[in-house]
Amino acid sequence: MVGIYFSGTGNSRYAAELFCNEYDETAKAFSIEDDNVIEAVKNEDMLVFAYPVQYSTVPKILRDFIISNKEVWKDKKIFIIATQGLFSGDGAGIMGRILQKYGAEILGGLHLKMPDSISDEKILKRSLEKNRELVNAAEQKIRKAVSHLKSGNPTQEGIGVLYRMAGFFGQRLYFGHKTKNYSDKLRIDEDKCIGCGKCEKLCPMNNIKVVDKKVVQKNQCTMCYRCINNCPMQAITLLGKRVVEQSVIEKYIR
Repeated sequence: MVGIYFSGTGNSRYAAELFCNEYDETAKAFSIEDDNVIEAVKNEDMLVFAYPVQYSTVPKILRDFIISNKEVWKDKKIFIIATQGLFSGDGAGIMGRILQKYGAEILGGLHLKMPDSISDEKILKRSLEKNRELVNAAEQKIRKAVSHLKSGNPTQEGIGVLYRMAGFFGQRLYFGHKTKNYSDKLRIDEDKCIGCGKCEKLCPMNNIKVVDKKVVQKNQCTMCYRCINNCPMQAITLLGKRVVEQSVIEKYIR
């Protein structure tokens, strides 16, 4: 088995790595940003794919990755993990349908409620202890899902018509347009920004550049919230007007 993930704040990375380790201690998980990921995929028949749901759909960076490497998914057996702050509907299913177009066999899906990464909105903010409880519950779900997969009865969360209807009518109908293209809504507070360059190094899209201590962006944000959750001055926002709480998975692992 090989794990593949896209992760802004570490939730999906943690899920993919734990799933792989529970399934086979020698299995490795690769970010889609890793230069070795496609070669790893080519050499394995079974994959686990983890990603953070955005408005009950797949982040554009991940859709583009799948499409640009469409030839490698043929005949691969794939289990999908969708991480979410609250609700995803058919998070695993919508990813599965994209992969099926290119010949993949979808084994099943798992939905994991994880600490909220939208750091500039008050909604879904939880206490440190509650977030740790969420991660602990997710770990248990992962171990159970691995057991089911090994026994030939993989978990089917997010797969099927009812999940698909929930995802469409719950979010995609109203908000799906927000992920069709990359966003130009990222905002930098120049009064707070110190030009440290951390955001530039972290951005998976190379959307951010620091020029003469000032941040310049290319309006190609994939809304992963990685820069926002790691900015030492809390100078970056996207959906909200100020950073409420920064979130990275390391805060919640016991």
